[in-house]
Amino acid sequence: MSDIIETPEPEGTVSDAVQGNWVDLYAPDWTRPYLRLSRADRPIGTWLLLLPCWWGVLLAAAATEWRRFDLWIILGCALGAWLMRGAGCTWNDITDRDIDAQVARTRSRPIPSGQVTVKQAYIWMALQAGLAFAILLTFNRMAITLGVASLVLVAIYPFAKRFTYWPQVFLGLAFNWGVLVAWAAHTGSLGLPPVFLYLAGIAWTLFYDTIYAHQDTEDDALIGVKSTALLFGDDSKSWLRLFMMASVILMTAGVIMAQLSANDLHHLVIGIVGTWAFGWHLAWQLSRLKTYDSAICLRLFRANRDAGLIPVLFLAVILLV
Repeated sequence: MSDIIETPEPEGTVSDAVQGNWVDLYAPDWTRPYLRLSRADRPIGTWLLLLPCWWGVLLAAAATEWRRFDLWIILGCALGAWLMRGAGCTWNDITDRDIDAQVARTRSRPIPSGQVTVKQAYIWMALQAGLAFAILLTFNRMAITLGVASLVLVAIYPFAKRFTYWPQVFLGLAFNWGVLVAWAAHTGSLGLPPVFLYLAGIAWTLFYDTIYAHQDTEDDALIGVKSTALLFGDDSKSWLRLFMMASVILMTAGVIMAQLSANDLHHLVIGIVGTWAFGWHLAWQLSRLKTYDSAICLRLFRANRDAGLIPVLFLAVILLV
């Protein structure tokens, strides 16, 4: 009978990080606490912040015309999403450090575990936000104004769970703001299509973050913080179905308004099929959800990267045909 040798986790690893992530394996030791503070070891949040940006710029390009600068908007949004997600998570961990220390899933995070001091976290947050602002300055005035305005939502979100059972609404308002910024970066203005796409993203956030929040319902109830998972309880699947339907309907409306202005039926059909394929993925998640199983909740939450990539793919196809 052979002995089984288990490889120990790297020191300081956060409990819900992706196993074998690049931060734990390859990042220099001195950078790991800061990268963990930015959730670089858990990239799903960056994807969920970035994908609505790509929805916005690709729908704007499909409704008007593709421009060379759009490549920079796509890349700039990717860099900005990574930086602002990191800054936002750092701010979240600063404000939640006492709560995180009481929750099994979060007490291993850098601040409650003592890997980073609060002062160091503030400096790290400012550095990330400053770099993101430098990228934002390469866009037009409308996009810059919208980008700066998003800081209000970012600042409020960590406190929402203290005063409302709907903190996921505040997360949705902040995480999908990139739709408006990216659309404005392409067009220099706003309109109904990006607004409907933004609302679709908020409904999507309510869907995936309620699933995510079911991991912490017991600890949240004991501590006294609020979430839609606690509010909905056993009725969560019914509410999630409503959020799924709202997201698909609103996204379809945004695509229709954008493509009707472009007056291209083939593009309109591709866009609508993409929104329905997105809805199918959400329905697939819902069919497999067991709210009492934290591992399933985390796996389905992470699956929303693929769900959000579906509209990106179909909008890209519109630009190619």
